[in-house]
Amino acid sequence: MAQLGAQRPTDRCAEGETPLGGEKGYRDPSRADTLARARPTATRVPASFLFAMTQAQDTSIRGVSTTSFKVLGAISLAHMMNDMIQSILLAIYPMLKDSFDLSFAQIGLITLVYQLCASVLQPCIGFYTDKRPTTYSLPVGMGFTLAGLLLLAFAPSLPYLLLAAALVGTGSSVFHPESSRVARMASGGRHGLAQSLFQVGGNVGSAMGPLLAALFIIPHGQGSVAWFSLAALAGIVVLIGIGRWYGANRALARPKPRQAGAGGGLSRGKVLGALAVLVVLIFSKYFYLASLNSYFTFYLMDKFGLPVRAAQLYLFLFLAAVAVGTVAGGPIGDRVGRRIVIWASILGVAPFTLLLPHANLFWTGVLVVVIGVVLASAFSAIVVYAQELVPGKVGMISGLFFGLAFGMGGLGAAALGHLADLTSVDDVYRVCAYLPLLGMVAVLLPDVERVRMQAAPQAGLRGA
Repeated sequence: MAQLGAQRPTDRCAEGETPLGGEKGYRDPSRADTLARARPTATRVPASFLFAMTQAQDTSIRGVSTTSFKVLGAISLAHMMNDMIQSILLAIYPMLKDSFDLSFAQIGLITLVYQLCASVLQPCIGFYTDKRPTTYSLPVGMGFTLAGLLLLAFAPSLPYLLLAAALVGTGSSVFHPESSRVARMASGGRHGLAQSLFQVGGNVGSAMGPLLAALFIIPHGQGSVAWFSLAALAGIVVLIGIGRWYGANRALARPKPRQAGAGGGLSRGKVLGALAVLVVLIFSKYFYLASLNSYFTFYLMDKFGLPVRAAQLYLFLFLAAVAVGTVAGGPIGDRVGRRIVIWASILGVAPFTLLLPHANLFWTGVLVVVIGVVLASAFSAIVVYAQELVPGKVGMISGLFFGLAFGMGGLGAAALGHLADLTSVDDVYRVCAYLPLLGMVAVLLPDVERVRMQAAPQAGLRGA
């Protein structure tokens, strides 16, 4: 590559000529041998070397060559605060139901408003910020969450509760696509690791919300929700600092849509087909996770006669396993390939989900830990894989898949709750056990890494 690059200043041709000898319009036979020898030199550059170069060039910012763990830590902390506040809204439903004498249909309406704002808006906001990166959109998004939290603390009636849910959902819609972009910017090329570190903050926050609600909000009533506005304020301070870093790198934040090696070589039809496969996998993953997040405690209490506190401990054990799997999935995908991680995570968990309805209490605890670790490893790999399929659309793709995760989780909880009413909680797990078998469709995903490797030598010749 260096040899080829060094020839550029001297390889001058007349109009209509090409720099490699023997081509149309070539008129300088005295240089033909020298230039012909340059052609096989390009083919001798190892494909693995060129692939590594294109990987490094595919970072969302070209000025960051090493992973910025300080920025990743800050955005993960902000993600923890954001998702903790969201989970508090869901955790206090029993209190709101009693305080406002709400029906289950009205509780469902609150969930619907929240989920619509938190899922449908995300790809729209991501699409807008892909074209017009906004430096301080992140603290503004957390500002929506803060307003929703304060309104939730003092809402006098159902319409105000719906508005509070809409504000919290809107804050989430702004936060997720933009913070995922920042994580990619700070990755230094280690996109899977960065996405995992960012995502684990959200997992921790989601686990903390119900615990904090049980300890502080339920005993002290609706007004105590306002104390959690301090977490939102702290999140705004952190995100202002991230906004400064974002602003300093904003000019470099937009990758070239047709950048060599970034999804190049795949037709539009193959890209759309791969995205459709990823949607099916998101459906499988989040419908099954909804069965554990929403109904696992009821399952343990019904099947094994556990008290609420003991059942909650098993739920936290599962949530901790999810956090571990989230951290592990990204770096493993960087090393062995994201397609392999997606395949192994979704389909690989099927034997354990099929065993779960037939296990005793001890093995139920073991199985949910394995299920949490294996299944959670897929999401970071899915998001980064999709970003590589559609280069230049980091915000839109992140918003789309975070929105799908929210939407599928909400639909799954509602559908499985209806199934539990019609049959039993035990039947929910017998039915859901087969969902991971949908992971077989992962065989249809193109091997993006191989496509990029094949495209890299051609890009190297063009660049020469």
